[in-house]
Amino acid sequence: MSRDQAPGLLTADRELALLRELIRAASSGPGVEPLAAAAARMITAATATDVCFVHVLDDTERSLTLTGATPPFDSQVGKIRLPLGQGVSGWVASHRKPVVIIADKESDPRYRPFESLRGSDFTSMVSVPMETDPGGLVGVLNVHTVAQRDFEDRDVELLTVIGRLIAGAMHQARLHRQLVARERAHENFVEQVIEAQEMERRRLAGDIHDGISQRLVTLSYRLDAASRAIGDGRDDLSTAAEQLALARELVALTLGEARAAIGGLRPPVLDDLGLAGGLASLARSIPQVAVDVDLADTRLPDHVELALYRIAQECLQNVVKHSQASNARLTFAVEPGDSGDVARLEIVDNGVGFDRFENPLGGDEMGGYGLLSMAERADIVGGRLNIRSRPGSGTTVTATIPLPSPN
Repeated sequence: MSRDQAPGLLTADRELALLRELIRAASSGPGVEPLAAAAARMITAATATDVCFVHVLDDTERSLTLTGATPPFDSQVGKIRLPLGQGVSGWVASHRKPVVIIADKESDPRYRPFESLRGSDFTSMVSVPMETDPGGLVGVLNVHTVAQRDFEDRDVELLTVIGRLIAGAMHQARLHRQLVARERAHENFVEQVIEAQEMERRRLAGDIHDGISQRLVTLSYRLDAASRAIGDGRDDLSTAAEQLALARELVALTLGEARAAIGGLRPPVLDDLGLAGGLASLARSIPQVAVDVDLADTRLPDHVELALYRIAQECLQNVVKHSQASNARLTFAVEPGDSGDVARLEIVDNGVGFDRFENPLGGDEMGGYGLLSMAERADIVGGRLNIRSRPGSGTTVTATIPLPSPN
C-alpha cells in the first residue's frame, strides 16, 4: 500500500478487528514466542506493512531479543540480540519513546543494521515501546515498509496501544516462563543436592574407614607394643619410646583427618573467627589467585553466615577452575536497605569472563551445579544472587541477603 492509499494505518473497523484478534491470541496460552509470532503476523496483515519485529526484554533486563517476526525473518528469532541503548530498538527501550523514520534511516545515528534482517530493503519504520503496569518495559514493537510511508500521530498511537496490549499478555507469559524454569531448576537442584549428599556420605564413610579407623587400629597396635616393651623390662624402654612417638604421630594425623571431616559438615572457622575471619581464611587458602579482601567484622545469624561462607567458597573455587584470573576481590558488608539491613557479599575477578546468554545460570559449560548451588543457597535464606560477566571482562558475583530485624 502506498502513501497515497493509506493516510493512516487502519480504519476504525480494522482497528477493532485487530484488537479482538490480539486479545484472542493473548488468551490462547502462556507462551512468549507463540504470542510474539502471532502478534507480528496480525499487525503486519492488519496495518498493510511489510514486516513486523517483536523484540522482548531479556530476563537480565539489559538487552532485547528478537522473539517474534513475520516470515522469512522468523528464522532469526532468538538469534538477534540488542543491548539497551543500541540501535533504534535499544534507544526506544531506554527512553520509552516511539521513533518514526520516514526515509534514509541509515543517516539516523541510532540505526544499527543487521544483515540477516535486510534493513536496506525497507524504507520507512515505526518503533514503539511495549509497556505495562506493573511490569514496566516488556519490549519494543517495530513495523517496516518497503515503500516510503508517512506515518501519522494516530498510527503511532495505535501501535503504542497495541504494544501495551501485547505487553500485558507478554509480561504474564514471561512470569509463567520464569516460574516454570525456576521450578525445573529447583527440581534439578534437589536431585543434585540429594546425589551430592549421598556422594558426601560415601566420601565421609570412606575417609573414616580408610583413614581414621585404620589409623586408630594401628594406634592400638603401637600402644600394645609399647605396653609389652615396658612390661618386658628397662632394656626395652627405647622400643617403648619409639612406639609411643609413632603413636603420637598417628594421633596427630587422625585428629587432622577428623577435623577435616567435621569441616566438611560445618566450617569450625565460623564458630572460632566469625564470618569475616572465615572469609579472610578462605581467601588465604586460594594460592592460585591473589585475593584482596574488604570485610566488615559483623556477626550475622548462623544460617546467613553459613550460606554466605559456602557461596564465597563455591565462587572462589569457580574462579580457580574456570576464570584464568590472576586477581580477585572479596567484599563483605552490611548495608541499609529499603526495609532493613542487607548483607552483601561480592567477588570480582579479572578473568576471561563468559557469555551469560550462552552459559545461563545452571549451564554445564561453566560448572552449572556450582552456579545453581550458589543461587539456591542465597534463595533459601531469602536472598538473591546476581552474576555479571562478559567475555574478556571478568566476572562479578554478588549475593544480597536481607537480615531479620533485631527483636
